[in-house]
Amino acid sequence: MIPKTYKEVIDLGDGREISIETGKLAKQAHGSVVVQSGKCMLLCTVVSNYKSADVDFLPLTVDYREKFAAAGRYPGGFFKREARPSDGEVLTMRLVDRVLRPLFPKDYHSETQVMIQLMSHDPEVMPDAMAGLAASAAIQLSDIPFEAPISEVRVGRINGEFIINPSLSQLAESDIDMVIGASADSVMMVEGEMEEISEEEMTEAIKAAHEAIKVQCDAQIRLAEAFGKKETREYEPEREDEDLAKKIHDMAYDKVYAVAKGGSSKHERGAAFAEIKEEIVATFTEEELEDFGDLVSKYYSKAEKAAVRDLTLNEGLRLDGRKTTDIRPIWCEVDYLPSTHGSSIFTRGETQALATVTLGTSREANMIDMPSFEGEERFYLHYNFPPFSTGEARPIRGTSRREVGHGNLAQRALKKMVPEDCPYTVRVVSEVLESNGSSSMATVCAGTMALMDAGVQMKKPVSGIAMGLISDAETGNYAVLSDILGDEDHLGDMDFKVTGTADGITACQMDIKVKGLSYEILVKALKQARDGRLHILEKLTDTIATPNADVKGHAPKMVTRRIPNEFIGALIGPGGKNIQELQKETETTIVINEDPVTEEGIVEILGVGSEGIDAVLARIDAMLFKPEVGSIYEVKVIKMLDFGAVVEYTEAPGNEVLLHVSELAWERTENVSDVVNMGDIFDVKYFGIDPRTRKEKVSRKAILPKPEGYKERAPRDNNKGGNRDNRGRDNRNRDNRRDDRKPRNDKKED
Repeated sequence: MIPKTYKEVIDLGDGREISIETGKLAKQAHGSVVVQSGKCMLLCTVVSNYKSADVDFLPLTVDYREKFAAAGRYPGGFFKREARPSDGEVLTMRLVDRVLRPLFPKDYHSETQVMIQLMSHDPEVMPDAMAGLAASAAIQLSDIPFEAPISEVRVGRINGEFIINPSLSQLAESDIDMVIGASADSVMMVEGEMEEISEEEMTEAIKAAHEAIKVQCDAQIRLAEAFGKKETREYEPEREDEDLAKKIHDMAYDKVYAVAKGGSSKHERGAAFAEIKEEIVATFTEEELEDFGDLVSKYYSKAEKAAVRDLTLNEGLRLDGRKTTDIRPIWCEVDYLPSTHGSSIFTRGETQALATVTLGTSREANMIDMPSFEGEERFYLHYNFPPFSTGEARPIRGTSRREVGHGNLAQRALKKMVPEDCPYTVRVVSEVLESNGSSSMATVCAGTMALMDAGVQMKKPVSGIAMGLISDAETGNYAVLSDILGDEDHLGDMDFKVTGTADGITACQMDIKVKGLSYEILVKALKQARDGRLHILEKLTDTIATPNADVKGHAPKMVTRRIPNEFIGALIGPGGKNIQELQKETETTIVINEDPVTEEGIVEILGVGSEGIDAVLARIDAMLFKPEVGSIYEVKVIKMLDFGAVVEYTEAPGNEVLLHVSELAWERTENVSDVVNMGDIFDVKYFGIDPRTRKEKVSRKAILPKPEGYKERAPRDNNKGGNRDNRGRDNRNRDNRRDDRKPRNDKKED
């Protein structure tokens, strides 16, 4: 029996649609949908345990995986099975998680798992733009408590026109690539990259995306109503005690306010807050703490948050004593590490990043092998966040999702400023050594300086800043904070990171924690961010104003040369023999790629010393050398023979040609050594291919004056002693006469 299905269709314009269907697959999950656009199909399921976990947070897991079978491909590597998620999959998980998490009830602590799988791939459809829609639709069909449907869309812009969920080919033409997550009422997440657009243009892109999201939210509501929306499950809420909350607030608020107003450092402030909390805890008996000790900690945190927020809203002061627009003190340094190809330190307040740059060939490109995308990155950035950067000791279990996300943001901020004709593969690594707010933006700043220190000819320097927001819905009062601290990120209503050059925005990442953020506040935050970016940019350019003219002495130099495809085999040699020997002789690295458009070979030559690179170029020039008929060339004798001398062109070593004894001199030459010897250098004239010998012909005598009284020898008479043609006819006649004779019978009669 075919199950009954329910379906809603969303019109994207230009003949494109997104459908949401349920009722056919994964019916034991608490909610499941198939979202389809073109041939792209995502299966999303959601399951949440009915029993609360023994934790004080929501244990939510968002998992996004792309199946290679969806694109008709095998997984790469030895094991033909999908393994750990790629960076691209991790980034999609983060995009969905950041929008979903704030909409679950604060006191809902049941383990919840959202799984999104790419089951069918369409090369013209980017699946990550539909992952948020799929996750929200599945939750809407379940009984899991959730505030309101959300969705996410990608927005691009071509020739001034916004496009919702553009294809990969359209995105290549777009100057904006942003993913926006929102409910029908509020924008909650923004992430993307741009080509130096203005703050107003970015706001217009968000508005266009939000209008499309409203349509997708309505479609989810209609689907849930048609399917039969389940009653929201009951769950055990957190225990509350209003009297205890008020008591702790009264005990903590004024003390916290005074410490926050003191403008102390992170560690001093943390110690002071801890002391206040200990004093409050000490007022309760052991029995009371055993009964409601968790509530004491919870209510103290609320009191601390309220005091710090009120300090900013009431007096315009912040935890470290700054005003809302102030940037922390900055110091920078370049060329700090002696052995790297480029390095820099960027320190802003209590946040510090040490960036390094490594230059390599195309062989070092970052290969991306996903069902939805195959390619390579010639510029990439890795971000490391060790526990000591925050004064903690904790286990290190591989690269975290946060490290992947922050590194990707910094990479997107910088990559458009690396010139397209940069011959190197460039890897930037950021080591966060101290962290108290926006280490990803410190990575952008340190990365800019390290690239310029390495001699990468950046189009323009890039800086970044993290903005915050504290608002009061009742009074309408709000404060936009420049260069936020870690604590302000935690207690604030917005974390907005924006990067750019002096001329516009290159990347952004925004998470909004309050409903209904007005575009007025957003524009103010963007403009305040621009002022902060320009201030930081000035500090960077004071340290290093322009990229170094060349790479460092110990860094590899890169030269690229194009050769016709037919010469690639000769350069490589049988089994790679020629190229391996050449690399060893010249102490260089040689990489050869084929350009399918021009049908040429692209030879990359990487070497520390220019001598080795010059030697490789000379070998290539020699290989490509083609003498012109009638031209005169200098040659060197490299081999003596009885019938001539083997010479090589001095401008193309390795290119040899036979100089026949008859072309040495006008006089008759009995011995080659009478005229030339090994190592002699002289000029010859090139005559091209000799029609008689079908070999290249060069002549020394052709450029020498004829001796006085010289007489040309008569050409050899090849028919001496009779005409060859007549002789041939005579032979044929003789053969014919022979045929006319009777056959001879050699057998004797008995």
